[in-house]
Amino acid sequence: MNPRFTAILTALVAAALFGAATPLAKALLGSTSAFMVAGLFYLGSGLGLSIAIVVRRLSVDRTGNKHIDGAGIQKSELPWLAGAIVAGGVAGPALLMLGLSTTPAASSSLLLNLEGVLTAVIAWVVFRENVDLQIFLGMVAIVAGGILLSWQPGGHGLAAGALLIVGACLCWAIDNNLTRRVSTNDAMVIAGLKGLVAGPVNLAIAFVAGAHLPSALTIAAAMLTGFAGYGVSLVLFVVALRHLGTARTGAYFSVAPLFGVVLSLAIWPAWPPALFWIAAGLMAIGVWLHVRERHEHEHTHEPLMHAHRHRHDEHHQHEHDFPYSGEEPHVHPHSHLPITHTHAHFPDIHHRHRH
Repeated sequence: MNPRFTAILTALVAAALFGAATPLAKALLGSTSAFMVAGLFYLGSGLGLSIAIVVRRLSVDRTGNKHIDGAGIQKSELPWLAGAIVAGGVAGPALLMLGLSTTPAASSSLLLNLEGVLTAVIAWVVFRENVDLQIFLGMVAIVAGGILLSWQPGGHGLAAGALLIVGACLCWAIDNNLTRRVSTNDAMVIAGLKGLVAGPVNLAIAFVAGAHLPSALTIAAAMLTGFAGYGVSLVLFVVALRHLGTARTGAYFSVAPLFGVVLSLAIWPAWPPALFWIAAGLMAIGVWLHVRERHEHEHTHEPLMHAHRHRHDEHHQHEHDFPYSGEEPHVHPHSHLPITHTHAHFPDIHHRHRH
């Protein structure tokens, strides 16, 4: 499959897994404390990915190379990763839960659509990702679809907790952009660390607030849901970040509520209202506008050294200072020499240049 469409499909699968977690949480957890739910989800994500990492590292192919997705996280990258964990795994969920306690459900759903917008704004304004009219209109269509999808009659007016929910969206937008800075590293390790930190923190908040652990079956179901909806989803999100950039990955991820509604309708059968079809149409138009993007111009690659899974394509013409079996893709630290050329590209890890 074309690497471009593989990256897009990766982002959409990440959105589908995350979107499916919401109705599954409702079906599995009932009246369990919101912080308890978040803690079990994140803990399931962290523990599940940790087990997956151990299993992966024990599997050695015939060449003796371990199946890894990236090299070790560098010291210079630790502040970015720590900031992403604190913003997205600790501050974001805490602000959301506090805001939900005083804000109507309909208003909360509408406000949560701000995450995609804020993610794109930070990517475009702070990190200077390129944006053209087509990508901007695609984002507008996806966000408009999300607003319609969560619109409920009588949901007008915002409670005082609305600002807390906006703050949560801002935290997740910051998380998305900071994670971009470490996205060349092992996606499982990044997502696993977030889960292992955010899980205990949210559980501690739940216990301090007087919550109690649910039944063993509910705990297992919640952690399994968290592993798929938070853990595997985040791994795929990080992989998509490498190839699509933050704003575009965030746009595709913004269709997650559509998958959640579809699964909800499957669990609790009902004929979708007219707004559902309008929202689905807008999101489809937005995705289509993004998929048909072709950003091409002459650009110069500055000298760069990093490590990530790669093939020997036009950006990876290098020698190896170790015995190389010829297997691709593979991972090792490698240098990029300066090069100027023209081709279609995304703001991926090799094309983060100014325009």
